[in-house]
Amino acid sequence: AGLKIREHPKKGPYVDNLHWWVAKNKEEVQARLDQGYRHRTTAATAMNEQSSRSHAIFQVRFTQKFSEDIGNGRTRETEKVSLISLVDLAGSERFSTEVMSAAELDRMTEGRAINKSLSALSNCIYALYRASKKDTKGPVHIPFRDSCLTWLLKESLGGNAKTVMLAAMSPADTNYEETLSTLQYASRAKRVATHAIVNEDQHVRLIRELREEIDMLKKQLESRAPQAAMPSTPPVPKAKLP
Repeated sequence: AGLKIREHPKKGPYVDNLHWWVAKNKEEVQARLDQGYRHRTTAATAMNEQSSRSHAIFQVRFTQKFSEDIGNGRTRETEKVSLISLVDLAGSERFSTEVMSAAELDRMTEGRAINKSLSALSNCIYALYRASKKDTKGPVHIPFRDSCLTWLLKESLGGNAKTVMLAAMSPADTNYEETLSTLQYASRAKRVATHAIVNEDQHVRLIRELREEIDMLKKQLESRAPQAAMPSTPPVPKAKLP
């Protein structure tokens, strides 16, 4: 509790004073995931006996390192970085106006905070949807900073990312309003367009693109070389009139 969110000029938003754990294999990654799962805040609600009463984000950063031949027997060490964010959103729930017990009042207080952050997420998704439409005039402000949740998910929502959202719904007819709201939420989210590119050093990418262009030009020259080497057919001499 009380953790502050900062924003790095290159790496984007992050939580201050949190530590990254280096995992050597998938078992260590699973162990950290299980540890975070045990620290989730859950409680029984009218729709779910183990409802998440707080948002949870589990991030895994993959770094791929390799050597690239730059000629003259020299190599350059380069790396590509990707970040996977697994997000468990707390479920929203409607509350009645009837007399509540102390436990129900606590759930209602939690629900208000959850609904507030989910509303901020919905506003960001709607703004991103408007920004992706071709007929939208002028720039569209994306309110990422309205919530800690949306600020941390800034890159996942509208930046350099590929995003998948799973919507959980109840089949009971008594939860019709919640199901309809969730479907509308998911329908709006799937219209947001993200653009994923490879995270690599700009200079390395420029050198790679120039090398690819040089190789392409060499192949074009090699394909034309046999035609240029072929002797041209000598012209047929014209017969002289007597």
